[in-house]
Amino acid sequence: METPLDKSYATMEADETQSLRFYERLADAELFLMLEEEASADRARPMIFDITDGAFALVFDREERLAEFVDTPTPFVAMSGRRIAKILAGEGIGMGLNLGVAPSSMLMPPGTVDWLDDVLGAKSIVATAVPEQLHPPKGLPETLITALDTKLANMSGVASTAYLVGVTYLGAQTGHMLAMIDVSQPAQDGVAEAISEALAFSGIEAGQLDVTFLDGSSPHIEGFENVGLKFDIPDLVLPTSPKPLAPGMDPQTPPKLR
Repeated sequence: METPLDKSYATMEADETQSLRFYERLADAELFLMLEEEASADRARPMIFDITDGAFALVFDREERLAEFVDTPTPFVAMSGRRIAKILAGEGIGMGLNLGVAPSSMLMPPGTVDWLDDVLGAKSIVATAVPEQLHPPKGLPETLITALDTKLANMSGVASTAYLVGVTYLGAQTGHMLAMIDVSQPAQDGVAEAISEALAFSGIEAGQLDVTFLDGSSPHIEGFENVGLKFDIPDLVLPTSPKPLAPGMDPQTPPKLR
């Protein structure tokens, strides 16, 4: 069965300009990392394979693919690609993805793992500037719009809406701004870093997009609504506890006749 990483890898193979999108998908994906031994509460030791091209830790995007590769019970741990990159970065260890068991089989050299960790570790810079005029956004590449749409779609329960606008600051400096609506104070740093990550994986230099946080009751929102590109963020839908049904009332389980 083709996985999202398979599809993203195939897109990258067909068009090299899509490589950043692939690495973004890899960072967000849950991966299964082969271990030397069962993980403890504070330690997970990757199994390292030394081959002609160097040392590599092996990861798989499906547990079934890991099982197909080793064919024997093997300890592993599931974690995001970004966490695995952080573990391996600086150690001279590359990442082998889905080796021999999927269309997305590839070797990621240690230098690429280090680069990925650097991109994921990019921090936003806090600055103060006074907007003088808001206007419709223009001149931004479609890759950035798509990346922002993907990031924001995963922020259910974190923000209610977002608006992208062009902005002119006092002093005639121009740029673009993303207004995030109803983001709690504790979540703001994480949201700003996620936006910085979207910039990095779009090939856009950091600093070309400013982020501001507004309360849903702020009078400034009207200006963003009038000229901005709106991103609708899905509502957070929590699972509801099933209500007990009287015998024979569940249409999927009709009563048995004696």
